Amino acid sequence: MNQDHEPEATRRDASDTESSRASRGWWDHNADEYQSEHGAFLGDDRFIWGPEGLDEAEAALLGPAAELKGRRILEIGAGAAQCSRWLAAQGALPVALDLSHRQLQHALRIADGVADDAVGLVEADAGALPFRDHSFDLACSAYGALPFVADPVRVLREVRRVLRPGGRFVFSVSHPIRWAFPDEPGPEGLSVAASYFDRTPYVEQDEAGRAVYVEHHRTLGDRVRDVVAAGFRLEDLVEPEWPEWNTQEWGGWSPLRGHLIPGTAIFVCTAQS
Repeated sequence: MNQDHEPEATRRDASDTESSRASRGWWDHNADEYQSEHGAFLGDDRFIWGPEGLDEAEAALLGPAAELKGRRILEIGAGAAQCSRWLAAQGALPVALDLSHRQLQHALRIADGVADDAVGLVEADAGALPFRDHSFDLACSAYGALPFVADPVRVLREVRRVLRPGGRFVFSVSHPIRWAFPDEPGPEGLSVAASYFDRTPYVEQDEAGRAVYVEHHRTLGDRVRDVVAAGFRLEDLVEPEWPEWNTQEWGGWSPLRGHLIPGTAIFVCTAQS
């Protein structure tokens, strides 16, 4: 691929295999820039659910922090494992899983280049989790895996498989309404530009037409049906409001847009027996 070539943004179909390959390549290539740009906001050992800055220490979507001690928790799409590091500080036993080797290298960097005994690191695809059935008490994902896969039910079923019955899974994704608006943080991002009901994936492709970044749009109803089809019960749907203290822009997220439309949707689910 010509490194000077700017990827072309388009809407087209993208298979699960193509999406996975593109995600691994994109995150390996862009992990350094991502951690440099957002690392201070995310912190080294904080659990932030999205660009609004909702903190698990306050939200307690996984349950009260005092009750996390001793719990085996799987974080999917963990990046540099910041959320898992916070969980470990509460006495939990987290495993941080990510598709990107470079992202996990940043997890080692934060841990001063040595394996962190409190946080297990696993490089794997969320659609084929390398764990036994009922291995975890809880699972979580802050913008990890689910926005980038063509078959979200496959991922959800894998999470359901490795969770014990009654275990909680909490995940955040871009709020589906955002796909009807341009991915711009300023006034130009406040007018509807596309159909909310158009599920065609957003793809950035190179000069040969190979996908280098893929994000899949699901409506709110689609996400709820996916959760149920995978064997979960939806307990809550959280749409974080933009807080006054947060003045940063992050892609299409900004205080301007955040005070008008939701940018993140967080699904709180329980594995059915």
